Amino acid sequence: MKFALVTGGSRGIGRAICIKLAQMGYPVLINYNHNKEAADQTKTAIETNGGKAHLLQFDVANQSETEQVLSAWIENNPDDYIAILVNNAGIRKDNLMFWMADSDWQNVIDTNLNGTFFTTRAVLKYMLSKKFGRIINIVSISGINGMTGQVNYSAAKAGIIGLTKSLALETAKKRITVNAVAPGFIETDMTKDLNQDVLKKTIPAERFGKAEEVAELVGFLASDNAGYITGQVVAISGGL
Repeated sequence: MKFALVTGGSRGIGRAICIKLAQMGYPVLINYNHNKEAADQTKTAIETNGGKAHLLQFDVANQSETEQVLSAWIENNPDDYIAILVNNAGIRKDNLMFWMADSDWQNVIDTNLNGTFFTTRAVLKYMLSKKFGRIINIVSISGINGMTGQVNYSAAKAGIIGLTKSLALETAKKRITVNAVAPGFIETDMTKDLNQDVLKKTIPAERFGKAEEVAELVGFLASDNAGYITGQVVAISGGL
């Protein structure tokens, strides 16, 4: 059976993606780090609508933990494999570079960029052996255009964009597509501290996006209809 793994799947965009993939018929592996309560809520939302979901706790920034948990799941499920991987786990620790602490730089790089690398590498060989896979990396317009106060976050997301384009070249022959989705301002816990009234004036669509809108795009890229799309970065930003 083909499973979908969504890192950082307990809340916000990750939760919406988990629900969408479950609606598409995939059993979903919901990764979370600390917030089991939120992960359980996502699992319940899927199961209430007839879907299947399982929780996988690991910190994507921790290489050994990530590899250990995923290897154990693969070993315990020899007849199944992770066909859809959505690298969504991410954190922000914004500050102007002049005042940015070393830890704020490192933690953002570790979770966003290194986490994407560790998780992808852990499941990639099984996709290669099955000659099918969909890898969708959630980046940000900050990684395309840059953003004041986000040198760490922008650098991490730009790095994932480079990873996306390079890996797409390596895997295309094996029917594995690798794409990135770059949200703009989306209504989630991560953006609740932002001043929407001010920022809406900078967005041509004059509103923040919804997590469900991002999930719809991810769902398309995960589908069979997107088999000829790879190495692309698709912005979902209301024209920003």
